[in-house]
Amino acid sequence: MTPLARRSPFLFAWTLCGTLDILYAAAWSVLAGSDPGRMLRAVAKGPFGDGAADWGAAGALAGLVTHYAIMAAMVCVWFAAAARIPALRRPWWLSGTLYGLILYLVMNAIVLPLRFGAPFPPADLAQGAIALFPHIAFIGLPLAWLSMRQENDR
Repeated sequence: MTPLARRSPFLFAWTLCGTLDILYAAAWSVLAGSDPGRMLRAVAKGPFGDGAADWGAAGALAGLVTHYAIMAAMVCVWFAAAARIPALRRPWWLSGTLYGLILYLVMNAIVLPLRFGAPFPPADLAQGAIALFPHIAFIGLPLAWLSMRQENDR
């Protein structure tokens, strides 16, 4: 593991997962014909209201900060659970996949419907799969793998 991962596993996991996830979201927004700034302002609308969409660069920065704050909570919950339930570290790929699925369900079945009235399950199942992918690939699996690696380094 890298020196940062050994010294501060939480900070390393938070930075890694947050960056992978936001890069995916930025790339997806470009592929969908939008731009990363607009996507980040949409994230900022969650805690700051619909007016954040008109904040320009400040709204994008608020969205980025919001994203990393949410990611900190996701990583914190994983680290707390993995410390108390050692079985979550083995097999890492299964526990990471399940944690990613749980994160997806929390965000898409609870948070987004409550804040934005987003339907769940989504009418377009392909869009649902596109939203599920990063929760598993960029959050759940890296967290579980890092926990397994951390245990092996002890």
